[in-house]
Amino acid sequence: MDTLDRGSAADAAWTARPAAERAILQFEIEQFLYDEAALLDARRYRDWLGLLTDDIHYWMPIRRTVTVSDLEREFTRPGDMAFFDDDRTVLEMRVKKLEAGSAWSEDPPSRSRHFVSNVRILDVQGDDITVEAAFHLYRTRLNTEVDSWVGRRVDGVRRTADGLRLARRHIFLDQTLVLSTNMSTIF
Repeated sequence: MDTLDRGSAADAAWTARPAAERAILQFEIEQFLYDEAALLDARRYRDWLGLLTDDIHYWMPIRRTVTVSDLEREFTRPGDMAFFDDDRTVLEMRVKKLEAGSAWSEDPPSRSRHFVSNVRILDVQGDDITVEAAFHLYRTRLNTEVDSWVGRRVDGVRRTADGLRLARRHIFLDQTLVLSTNMSTIF
């Protein structure tokens, strides 16, 4: 899901729920996303892995500059080229490299700040909650490297016996040209 259809039946079903129920879930989702961001900024990657479901899909398509008539081609599709197209196994390997100090691009480690805002619940289907949020990821590394990524995420958050867990993260950058020397930071 990379576009939002505010007139959908799912949206109507969500907004038809009682306001108190929507407010409680909104608060719960926002706190989950803020706690997740704090873990990443503190480099607590093992704890971050604990927030993921076993079937996580972590995906960042490539954005292209296209004409108005080709807007459906602005982002690559699942299965095409992407900056990230990771499952839990790949994410665990990334964390192991970060923890072991064997990721050359993260030694010395980056300093990051994850800003999450404009959190909107798009759909609730049983235990699965689709959430859209704006993000700004600011990273500094060494003495002179500064990177800033801005965009939106469409996350699938699942309610489990252990609490809320991230089942899907689709990351859509606003920029088409990434000037960073690496993208080793977790979004």
